[in-house]
Amino acid sequence: MPSKKPAGQKVDVRGNGGPSEIPDLVHRMLELLGEDPERNGLLKTPERVDKALRFMTRGYKQDLDQLLNGAMFPIDYEEMVIVRDIDFFSLCEHHMLPFFGRCHVGYLPNRKVVGLSKIPRVVDAFSRRLQVQERLTVQIAETLERKLGAHGVGVVMEARHLCMMMRGVEKQNTIAVTSEMRGVFRDQQQTRDEFLKLIRRTTESV
Repeated sequence: MPSKKPAGQKVDVRGNGGPSEIPDLVHRMLELLGEDPERNGLLKTPERVDKALRFMTRGYKQDLDQLLNGAMFPIDYEEMVIVRDIDFFSLCEHHMLPFFGRCHVGYLPNRKVVGLSKIPRVVDAFSRRLQVQERLTVQIAETLERKLGAHGVGVVMEARHLCMMMRGVEKQNTIAVTSEMRGVFRDQQQTRDEFLKLIRRTTESV
């Protein structure tokens, strides 16, 4: 018979069976904020925050090689491939507040393509971490360029940042736009312009 866990022991939602310290830290944080962690509405909040944070940062544990293996297909196709309007959610590493929006990815194949669903998965793998938008954009482009061996890759990200909306300057309608162009997307204006034109009609709102 498997041994029972001691009553009240917290289980690490990462799946390794070890205890998680996050609920105790959240419990203490609630006290420091002037709240009563023992009141009915907050009794399970530490465990909920633990699970939510681990879900929102699960990208740290995703293996990109495993994610893309078996999804590369040889093909005689030389035109641009674009996956646009990819919803993403991330956490600003400065305040641990969400930023979210849309990601547009394009690449020019070099004798092989990747399954279309894998591109949003790559976006998720990097966005589900503590991030800044600039680095997130570069990481997506660099990974796809390296894994695909593509002639070029372009990534454009548009996001609203709650750290600017809820606090600080409190600007509700501000959208941050970042881009990373690699290979022919950087070197050839015609290729870059074609990519930007194809995604332009979707960049008016987030």
